[in-house]
Amino acid sequence: MTPGSNRLSCYGIPGDGCGGGREFFIDECKLYASDPITKTKMLLLEGIEGPESIEKQGCKIIILCKKEKLVFNLSTLSLE
Repeated sequence: MTPGSNRLSCYGIPGDGCGGGREFFIDECKLYASDPITKTKMLLLEGIEGPESIEKQGCKIIILCKKEKLVFNLSTLSLE
């Protein structure tokens, strides 16, 4: 979670080659990637129900929801 807000987010490590340097966040049941340099954001996934946490592990975004675990693959831009 971003300090000082209720938005769920996590960050890619710069130079890791898979979303490095970007913020990944959930807003209104949608997963976005935000580039801090260009100030653009890209919609990655919709329909996320009851998100509780988000983390980045390599090329995967792990979203824990109240009823399920979602794994979004950044290489294929799809759910696993």
